[in-house]
Amino acid sequence: MRILVATDAWHPQVNGVVRTLTKLADAARSFDVEFSFLTPQSFRTFAMPSYRDVRLAMPRPKRIAKLIEEARPDSIHIATEGPIGLMVRRYCLQRALPFTTSFHTRFPEYVRARVPVPESLIWRALRRFHGASRAVMAATPALARELAERGFENVVLWPRGVDTKLFHPRAIDLCLPAPVFLCVGRVAVEKNLEAFLDLDLPGTKVIVGDGPARASLEQAYPDAIFLGERHGEALAEIYAAADVFVFPSRTDTFGLVLLEALASGLPVAAFPVRGPRDVIGEAPVGVLDEDLRGACLAALDISRQDCVEFAASHTWEASARAFIDRILAVGAVLPRAGAVLPRAGGVEQPRFVA
Repeated sequence: MRILVATDAWHPQVNGVVRTLTKLADAARSFDVEFSFLTPQSFRTFAMPSYRDVRLAMPRPKRIAKLIEEARPDSIHIATEGPIGLMVRRYCLQRALPFTTSFHTRFPEYVRARVPVPESLIWRALRRFHGASRAVMAATPALARELAERGFENVVLWPRGVDTKLFHPRAIDLCLPAPVFLCVGRVAVEKNLEAFLDLDLPGTKVIVGDGPARASLEQAYPDAIFLGERHGEALAEIYAAADVFVFPSRTDTFGLVLLEALASGLPVAAFPVRGPRDVIGEAPVGVLDEDLRGACLAALDISRQDCVEFAASHTWEASARAFIDRILAVGAVLPRAGAVLPRAGGVEQPRFVA
């Protein structure tokens, strides 16, 4: 089976969408499923206003059609609501082809942080975008319920995973005053990093990541350590060397970094909001509190082994199986002769109806 994923977020961007799609494709090989990606690398791009590290594609309809037809997919999935996603959606609608979509980013909150646009207008546009999808994939039950309550149809669950071979405990010393409170992610206004950096905490605050707010935050918080982007083993070592993972965002739909931290034996401190609440639930692997300082200090007492065992149940193989099953369950397969489709996993897919 060949699945084509259309995404406006791709390398060299470093974010949860890119990591999720990359890991999904790797894990799907064990089910004889091949992924290809329609990304900004195939088009001319321009820097996104207010965030120049992100480049938006300028796709043309004929080029989109040519690339899709050359890929000869059995199924089409649209991962983002940007220019590429819009063009691929248009291609499918014009030809009456089924497709699926996923909801990765809370655009209404992100846009509101930068531009005074009513959230209701953005939600209306998102409902229209996803309205023709056979299945709108959401990472958590809480997000799925929220989308259904906001009028989205055909919402299904697609859980995420973590690479426990890469992210695991190990003896690493950063040679910094302990305890080390770590935050990993995009350094941008919507991540609410000031809520972490303003805290009066012992030890050291470490930020891993890059983004448009980094220069101003480095200047405003000279006592914090800003390491920039880290990948692979270098990132995994930093997780393992820290004492608490702090997640100050109030807008993330999931927070893939939470699972990476937990797999590394790192307890979580966060606000009690969707994202961290959906990942952790009632498990004793983090502290969720509006008093973020109190959550950080309380998290120091959490068992690191409990964190590792919790993350072990979230595999990318299970995530890939669920993704494939959702596509098969809703019949989002293109009418192409000779396609060899994997067998569904046999798990009944819950629906979310407002």
